[in-house]
Amino acid sequence: MKFSKLFTKTIKEVPADESSVNAQLLIKGGFISKVMAGVYNYLPLGLRVLNKINNIIRDEMNATGAEELFMSVLQSKETWTTSGRWDTAKEVMYQFKDGSGKEIGLGWTHEEPLTEVAKHFISSYKDLPKAVYQIQTKFRNEPRARSGLLRGREFYMKDLYSFHADDNDLNRYYETVAGAYAKAFSRIGLDAKRTVASGGLFSKYSDEFQVLCDAGEDTIYYCSECGYAANKEVAAELEIKDKCPKCGKGIGEKKGIEVGNIFKLGTRYSEPFGLYYTDKDGAKKPVIMASYGIGPGRVMATVVEVSHDGKGIIWPETIAPFKVHLIAFDGKTEEAGEIYVELGERGIETLYDDREDKTAGEKFADADLIGCPIRLVVSTRTLQNGSVEIKRRASDKAELVKIEEIGSLAR
Repeated sequence: MKFSKLFTKTIKEVPADESSVNAQLLIKGGFISKVMAGVYNYLPLGLRVLNKINNIIRDEMNATGAEELFMSVLQSKETWTTSGRWDTAKEVMYQFKDGSGKEIGLGWTHEEPLTEVAKHFISSYKDLPKAVYQIQTKFRNEPRARSGLLRGREFYMKDLYSFHADDNDLNRYYETVAGAYAKAFSRIGLDAKRTVASGGLFSKYSDEFQVLCDAGEDTIYYCSECGYAANKEVAAELEIKDKCPKCGKGIGEKKGIEVGNIFKLGTRYSEPFGLYYTDKDGAKKPVIMASYGIGPGRVMATVVEVSHDGKGIIWPETIAPFKVHLIAFDGKTEEAGEIYVELGERGIETLYDDREDKTAGEKFADADLIGCPIRLVVSTRTLQNGSVEIKRRASDKAELVKIEEIGSLAR
């Protein structure tokens, strides 16, 4: 992509009410733009990052045997009344009447509608287990919309739901998904701790995946010796004070950003919706369920919160909008253009700053702000040696490499 052709430009000013690092840097870099509190547009650079995050998540969910689907955002009152959540969800669910007077809600989760759909396809033990997921826009009437993409009213959610004949099968798949979450976050570049949390209405405990960060809203007790982690909201119940309940070593207290959660739902939804199956002996039993969530936009914001410096974002290579940021100086656009073409032929995603009306300082500043992993500079000085200057975004060290060696970047 040539910088001169980008739909967006970097900007110096951000909305006065944006105090979070992720919002400031993503807006300045042209990744997102603000619509209103808790609502953002994903611009071309931001969508490239989001799609890469989604594809990693999709890879790991597919590996568990789950199938992808896509459900309607519009939810009928009748469906939510069946579970008893239409009235209790009013605080978070956008509810309205259409032109005919029918009451409708915007989905902020999909346990109810998916259980209703599953009734058409699950009736025997032979139909189990099943697991389906989607990556979809959700809506939540969040009164405290803040912190950029970390707490929004319109947001992306990967929500997976599994259906089982018994607790043993549920527990097996639950651990499989927990492992898939760990792989996905690692590939994205986040150190997400599996954290014991409250199970709410569904079970005694659930599991959150927390990234330790000062920008987080949750307080996490974390043991650096064995890796045990628990949300402070369940600390008293687990008798956590100053020692790890798992290994007995000292335990610390840190802030965390929740990037994922998994819940064992039991029969909370299957029973009211009449989702039953017939077992091998002909007995009718309720299907046992679980749900598993990841917020891709929240993940994107978390990466920015934990991976930046005073100049801008430092993207992990796996989700960076481009691998290489190529810059031409001293009018060397022809030579740089040839390198740009070669990189493209080798499948190396490159953002080429071909602008002739910007100073060296402006180009460097934009490269640091946007945060691609590798910066290449073509100038009179580098070409005298038949070279280009290469610098990694996370390093202060720059060096010259021969032009014929830049193909190694593909590795």
